Amino acid sequence: MISNWIRNLLRGLSVTSMVFVFQACYGTPQDMKYDMYIEGVVKARATGDPIQGIRVSLTETDQYEFTDDRGVFSFYTDIATSYPILFEDEDGGQNGAFMTRDTVLDPENYTIFFEIALDRE
Repeated sequence: MISNWIRNLLRGLSVTSMVFVFQACYGTPQDMKYDMYIEGVVKARATGDPIQGIRVSLTETDQYEFTDDRGVFSFYTDIATSYPILFEDEDGGQNGAFMTRDTVLDPENYTIFFEIALDRE
């Protein structure tokens, strides 16, 4: 009776140990750095309507997003002292042709939300 109890205890401990070793060796890598969350809305200056399909790029990295049908974009990036951002209308005539614009954001905390207006060409 006691030998069965000890055998079951050892079996449970060995399975638990294997799970911990597997997680330690093959678990998902964790990014332990703080991230900056940048979100914004791109609108037409003349009408105030949101613009879909504008490519929003961080010029110092390869990160970019396209605005959705509400003109909204968002992404996470590493913490920096400033963020040069480029707005490009890549689809051209599909939503009207808008001029390329760039700006630099200076963060005050770990989240940035802003609106930007683009002029038509």
